[in-house]
Amino acid sequence: MHTITGYHAHIYFNEETFAQASALCDLAGELFPLSVGRKHQKPVGPHPMWSCQLAFAPETFGAIIPWLALNRQGLTVFIHPETGDDLKDHTDHALWMGSMERLNLDIFLS
Repeated sequence: MHTITGYHAHIYFNEETFAQASALCDLAGELFPLSVGRKHQKPVGPHPMWSCQLAFAPETFGAIIPWLALNRQGLTVFIHPETGDDLKDHTDHALWMGSMERLNLDIFLS
């Protein structure tokens, strides 16, 4: 059995929604004890779209995830735990808000 050591919520955006996503990520960083990652304006890692990562502890999940559900304003949010099994964390253990996007899982298979 894996232990969840943290969570990542990846906020997906494009050129038209960059300002909206940037404001959402910045506000989350002000309201919650989390780390706001870079706002990537290109696909990075397994993510097929531009994204910004919010990293947070398991004990804050119950506050952050409902807040994102109510404040994402149509943006897609990909949420996954950190257990040490990257493939399962990004597939079997993952949650989506909005559209489910196809991830580039090849990076976990090599």
